[in-house]
Amino acid sequence: MSQIPYTAHTFTNYRKLVSLADHDWEAAETGKIAGLNVEIKSANRMLDQYGRAFHDFCTTSYLGLDHHPDILDGAMTTLWETGTLRIANSRNRCKLAILDQYESELSELFGASCLSALSCSAASAGILPLLASGVFTENSPPVMAFDRLAHYSMSHLKAACADETKVVTCPHNDMDFLETLCQQHTRVAYVADGAYSMGGVADMDSLLYLKDRYGLFLYLDDSHALSSVGIFGAGLVRPRLHTLDDDCLIVASLAKSFGASGGLVMLGSERQKKLIARYGGPNNWSQSLNSAAIGAGRASIQLHHTLEFAELQKKLQVNIRLFDSLIRTAQHNSNMAIRLVNCGEASLANNIAIELANHGFFTSAVFFPVVAQGKAAIRVTLRADMGTTLIRHFCGLITELLRAHGRDIGG
Repeated sequence: MSQIPYTAHTFTNYRKLVSLADHDWEAAETGKIAGLNVEIKSANRMLDQYGRAFHDFCTTSYLGLDHHPDILDGAMTTLWETGTLRIANSRNRCKLAILDQYESELSELFGASCLSALSCSAASAGILPLLASGVFTENSPPVMAFDRLAHYSMSHLKAACADETKVVTCPHNDMDFLETLCQQHTRVAYVADGAYSMGGVADMDSLLYLKDRYGLFLYLDDSHALSSVGIFGAGLVRPRLHTLDDDCLIVASLAKSFGASGGLVMLGSERQKKLIARYGGPNNWSQSLNSAAIGAGRASIQLHHTLEFAELQKKLQVNIRLFDSLIRTAQHNSNMAIRLVNCGEASLANNIAIELANHGFFTSAVFFPVVAQGKAAIRVTLRADMGTTLIRHFCGLITELLRAHGRDIGG
């Protein structure tokens, strides 16, 4: 393979990013909507260092399992039974026996060979450069096509992947662009989210078509969908694949709707699992999941098989539909729990979030580089254990605040 010329700032330019974004982050911290230290008072209730009590509309625990007594008990009981927090070895040398049991149970739950990781970000950091090298594609390095809105945990690895192969950035969900790329190159790997952190989902129908016709390799992060949707919490991506094979990898967080800690990789073969365990960087280093995280995760797996779990999924959808009936966003009618209430400028998003916080609601003001310049918004996340009255009160308040600032939103 010919050497690709090095050009600075092809994939990142942190000095420019900081110069554009830091003023808005400073405003968020000054307004006491960033840098908070909180105590948990009850499910969905927090108290910050300024004495303000909040309802949490910023969470990614969409089913509310982070407070579930079975998961807390699983973490504490397993810690005491194991007698240690972790084994300080690289995991391919020596690991806790219960970690192997946990991964077997995850594999059974999701119908795939599963590998745990410290986080979804750590999993991608170890796997994406390997994928770029060609070791998963018959030693033929694929062109790495990153969706423009792929989560930062993946997109920041473009430079590392570019040391192995050609890297391109695709317009968001542009399947025509991706098909042209597949026609021009023998092997293409597409890196994207199943459900995006700022709303929206992957075009799975088109991706499966491209996979079938051109052998497109799929690397999809399904963190925001895992557990919240799908039978037994399989998410958005896994249910669309009859079986996982060698040209698809799914990564997901176990710290969101799943209610535990760490990350998950669903693989098509044991060979892939062995390569990642040996050469996947942070997937092999000396901090594998600790015993408390394993215990919490095993308890969550048990919950995934219960009627209670299915009812939580249904309740989440009820709350999503209620929100959509009161406030119309670009994510209207999506079954994902993320909604962006458009503000336009970062200053307005910060001001609205500050006023919401002072009224007892914690939200995220999102602005560049999290979203495009001029597209700042209030990011609202819903959860199954929110009451109807609470959601109605929140929607009425944010509508009133936006109107006071000259912004009208649909309902």
